Amino acid sequence: MGKVAFIFPGQGAQYVGMGKDFYERFSVSREVFDEADESLNMGLSSLCFEGDEDELKKTENTQPAILTTSIAILRAVEKMGIDCDYTAGLSLGEYSSLVKAESISFSDAVKVVKKRGKYMQEAVPEGKGGMAAILGLDKEGVLKAIEESRQYGVVEVANYNSPEQIVISGEIYPLNVACDKAKELGAKKAVILRVSAPFHCKLLEPAGEKLKDELKNIDIFPLKKEVIANVDAKPVKRESIISNLIKQVSSPVLWTDTISFMLKEGTDTFVEIGPGKSLTGFVKRIAKYENVEVNAYNVSNIEEYNELCDFFNKRRY
Repeated sequence: MGKVAFIFPGQGAQYVGMGKDFYERFSVSREVFDEADESLNMGLSSLCFEGDEDELKKTENTQPAILTTSIAILRAVEKMGIDCDYTAGLSLGEYSSLVKAESISFSDAVKVVKKRGKYMQEAVPEGKGGMAAILGLDKEGVLKAIEESRQYGVVEVANYNSPEQIVISGEIYPLNVACDKAKELGAKKAVILRVSAPFHCKLLEPAGEKLKDELKNIDIFPLKKEVIANVDAKPVKRESIISNLIKQVSSPVLWTDTISFMLKEGTDTFVEIGPGKSLTGFVKRIAKYENVEVNAYNVSNIEEYNELCDFFNKRRY
């Protein structure tokens, strides 16, 4: 029997109504939302369940909302005796992984990511930076498009999501130039993303510096699960957690390498826990590229939760 990985989504997966069904059905999930409301001294649960969409999209609200929903669903999954060997999260999702590994308390994590969102939003004035997804062009082609655009300003790789999708980030003009260059080099599409800041590029370094002060004040406990880091796609060591989380803000997310590492270690089942299903799609594409068969599930609602429980019940017997 192969190994299991729990993977957690990052910013962009949010939607109004997320987590409400788990809150209503599971006391362990309700406790997570209640703890978030108390820790942040705000009605985060109400914002998730029936809040204003524009308010939920604000980065300083989005990040704690996704983290809280992910952990609330995780607690319901754990209650059924379903567990993992590895865990990883995309950007913000790495905090969910660290909570799963019991290296950071949920209360500390939800407070830190609210500040993280605020600092990331403040690092670059709105309208000065952006991000774009390059589809159907390999890593070498994307890097060439970036190299030919850097004379105009900052543009860098932000996310290696899958062999078919790489996200770039930077100042608006060079970002647009890089998109045009990528299409000239054979990209199927270059899609400007609706984001509030140019995440995971050097323009966000000031946010990392501010985040350092927040992270200094939280307790870091020994890891009880193998967490694969965004910054180097390797298992995290306790002593490197804080430095990784600081670097992560302005460094590319090595998601393709992260999934490849877990595949090489014998992982055959990936469970995306939290709102959205993008990571499940990335896993399937990466596994196909590497000629490996995997089971990939996402759990964002009760129906998907029941499907996961059925799968693990059959797997056990």
